[in-house]
Amino acid sequence: MAEGAFFGAHTPLHPDHLWIWEKAVYVDENQRTWLPITIEIEGSLQVLMRQEDVPLGDPVSPSQLGPYLLPVMWQLYPGRRYRASDSSFWRIVYHIEIGGTEDMLLEQMPDPEDE
Repeated sequence: MAEGAFFGAHTPLHPDHLWIWEKAVYVDENQRTWLPITIEIEGSLQVLMRQEDVPLGDPVSPSQLGPYLLPVMWQLYPGRRYRASDSSFWRIVYHIEIGGTEDMLLEQMPDPEDE
C-alpha cells in the first residue's frame, strides 16, 4: 500500500491562479480562499498557502494594500512553478491535502540576473 493512501494524503491539482482578495487572503479560479504564512530563512522567501474557507470581505485593489511582501497574483507555469505579478518565479516545494486541508509551500526562486 502506498504511504499516501495509508495516511489519507494525496497531491491535489495546483490552482491555476491565485489573486489577492484582501490582505492575507488569496482566491483561486474556483473561488476557494488561501491564507499565506510568510517564512524568511537566510535570505530565502517561502510562503505556506493553506486552503481554508473564510468569509470574504470587499476586494481591495493593490494600491490599497500598501507595502506588501507577497505578489498580488500568481499564475501556474510548467515545471511545478508559479510566475508572480512582479515577474518573479516561485517553485512548488510541495502541495498536499490531508484530512480535507490543502497546504502548498512555495519558495521564491533566485532571479537569474542575481546569480
